[in-house]
Amino acid sequence: MTALSFAGALHRRAVVADAHNDLLCAVVARPPERWGSFFRERWMPQLEAGGVDLQVLPVFIEDPYRPEAALRRTLLMIEAAHRLAEENAGRVALCRTGEDIDRTIADGRIALVLALEGMPGLDADVELITTMHRLGVRVGSLTHFGRGAFADGSGEDAARSRLTGAGIAAVREMERVGMLVDLSHLGAAGVSHVLEIAARPVIATHSSARALRDHHRNLSDEHLAAIAAGGGVICANFFAPFLDDEPATIDRLVDHLEHIAAIAGSEHVGLGPDFVREVIGETTPPCCVVTEVQGVPADVYLPGLEGPEGLPLVTEALLRRGWAEADVLGVLGGNLQRLFRGQLGRPSVR
Repeated sequence: MTALSFAGALHRRAVVADAHNDLLCAVVARPPERWGSFFRERWMPQLEAGGVDLQVLPVFIEDPYRPEAALRRTLLMIEAAHRLAEENAGRVALCRTGEDIDRTIADGRIALVLALEGMPGLDADVELITTMHRLGVRVGSLTHFGRGAFADGSGEDAARSRLTGAGIAAVREMERVGMLVDLSHLGAAGVSHVLEIAARPVIATHSSARALRDHHRNLSDEHLAAIAAGGGVICANFFAPFLDDEPATIDRLVDHLEHIAAIAGSEHVGLGPDFVREVIGETTPPCCVVTEVQGVPADVYLPGLEGPEGLPLVTEALLRRGWAEADVLGVLGGNLQRLFRGQLGRPSVR
């Protein structure tokens, strides 16, 4: 068997998990009667070509909906996720527990997990976290790039802000109901604060290594080690400007994966691709194309990894670097599946 065919066989055998794909933004840009069919026609072929078995679906609220319409938009996107799952029940399932995920993957379907990115629709109403949990949300980040009711995003790092009182209460409530706290986008001081108070494992759904690319969206070695020490998982972001200040390649992505593994341990590494090329193209009118996000180009992507269908290239690249088969299987999805199995939907015993 050639190296290439071995990589392909290993990828097909692996549980492949993507911790961050904003595809719901593209789905809700369609009329409601098209949500299920659009997902089936546009996204299912890409997910299946990439071998994706577990897909986290973040609910991201664009700026025009903040703050007044944020909650309504949040509920609309959650409804879209439920509908696309119901209308494609033979191929996907919206999962609330680790057992749901394991069962869905064993059935040959894609397990979908709902997440909130930034939670602007909640403002400071911590009680709504329980409502979101009732609706099936199982992962949540406390803020986005800017300032929120719970915390400051990494774009506000100069303020050196820790969590607000509502943010502390939000972490406690998420832990109580069994919702994973996501550290991606959180400012550095906020990350430290969460890690100080967290009583359960946390996740970074789409963040890479700051030691290799000094960008505020990436995590320091200190934070990588602390996330791992608490039993969490760091899922590397594929967005090229967060990987290098030069044109990045898949080899640079592997550099980040190897660095995270060296600091945190390979059993705490996952994939958080953040495939945004198609989402931006589908949701941005021609009159106002997005060319920059937080000071970095929005139209620069890893060659071959612009979308989910390129994920087998990650397996090939890891094997070329000499990664052990068991470690590759963990990074591709086994580590995230293990974290979800132990944490999702399980109320705190405290």
